[in-house]
Amino acid sequence: MSLSVINPYDQSVYCTLAFDTPAEMEAKVQAAKAAAENWRKVPLAERIGTVRNALDYFRTHEAAIAESITGQMGKPITASHNEIGGFFERAGHMLSIAEDTLVPEILPPKDHLHRRIEREPLGVVLNIAAWNYPLLIAVNVVVPALVAGNSVLLKHSAKTPLCGEHFQAAFSHVPGLVTHLVLSHDQTLDLIRDARIDHVVFTGSVAGGRRIHQAAADRFIDVGLELGGKDPAYVADDADLRFTVPHVVEGALYNAGQSCCAVERVYVHRRVYDAFLEQAVDAMARFQPGDPMDRRTTLGPLADRAALDTLDSQVRDALRRGARLMVGGRRLEGVTGNFYLPTLLADVDGYAEVMQEESFGPLLPVRAVDSDADALAQMNASRYGLTASIWTRSRERAEWFAARLHAGTIYQNRCDYLDPGLPWTGVKDSGRGTSLSRYGYDSLTRPKSIHFREAPG
Repeated sequence: MSLSVINPYDQSVYCTLAFDTPAEMEAKVQAAKAAAENWRKVPLAERIGTVRNALDYFRTHEAAIAESITGQMGKPITASHNEIGGFFERAGHMLSIAEDTLVPEILPPKDHLHRRIEREPLGVVLNIAAWNYPLLIAVNVVVPALVAGNSVLLKHSAKTPLCGEHFQAAFSHVPGLVTHLVLSHDQTLDLIRDARIDHVVFTGSVAGGRRIHQAAADRFIDVGLELGGKDPAYVADDADLRFTVPHVVEGALYNAGQSCCAVERVYVHRRVYDAFLEQAVDAMARFQPGDPMDRRTTLGPLADRAALDTLDSQVRDALRRGARLMVGGRRLEGVTGNFYLPTLLADVDGYAEVMQEESFGPLLPVRAVDSDADALAQMNASRYGLTASIWTRSRERAEWFAARLHAGTIYQNRCDYLDPGLPWTGVKDSGRGTSLSRYGYDSLTRPKSIHFREAPG
């Protein structure tokens, strides 16, 4: 059996990879287990140096990697290069904090006792990565896992398997340290149940997260889950609209809206509602669909053709409930690519599907609110809780929202960005566990207590 990746722009077969046979999968798991046992014994400074040197592969092959990302999932080539830049930012930060974060904690002497807490690697980490940011999502796990002393089995998305190949190639000088797997869903679930897997990290849908969690339920291992989002933005009546509107629209449409932390619903204070809509129409007009390999293109095709049906359904539902279609609302006609036009919906009912369920496309539903309290209630009325943004000139106002919003990250005058110095985490159906920052190392290590007493005399 083989996996074929379809180019979402021209519908051609971009690449074909054979699924791992049971024997191949077994050999890869054995190699990863052996690598983990050896790698954990390597001094931390040496591990950091090895990982840092391996990243040179991505610098040397940047052009080819960017083109492969675009060819596999349709992201505009400029955005693919931007992703590689973000990849180095995250990797660099996690490397820079490693020594201070992973150093043993020495407790004060007590009654002739030596006490310390060490960070011990877990062993073999299975990283099931997503396609929408195939480098950025994978690096969140791969780099800190390796630095902490683990080996990594990387099962990349069926839409972007070549990115897994690149990670494996970068670390090929240490056999078994990073291994790319090409597996079916059933093979993946079987692997999770394997006693040699010590930790699982999954990025994807809520439904996928449930299957992963259930597969691991009979084993006493932690599972990190980064799942969906329906991230809200609130535009307060004191917001600078000339600054706010372009950033909110960019947060909704970048990567064709295919981001777990994209702006997916907007609540605008009624005093500035009409002005916001007028400026949003103009901002959306700046996004130009086209050949993603063309550097002038700012809106690429959707990676999944079936996603077009989802967007159509959400738009129809919103219109039935009284929404106004300001811009877009349909597929781009006369092309083979999976294009959906930038879409602005006004006066959207709070119970509409587009306000409740993840779109993962270039849709921006907007609803007027009468007060901060009204905005807060509607922003929290979701089963998701990944990020939320407040657009206001007032720090005090932003702090009021931050203390009350149910989300992992709260922004003021920013959105759709991961700062590697801050923990990336979600609440409710947006997942469990943490990546990035010093807290990201907590998920990839376990504490070991050392308690020594001096011998009498």
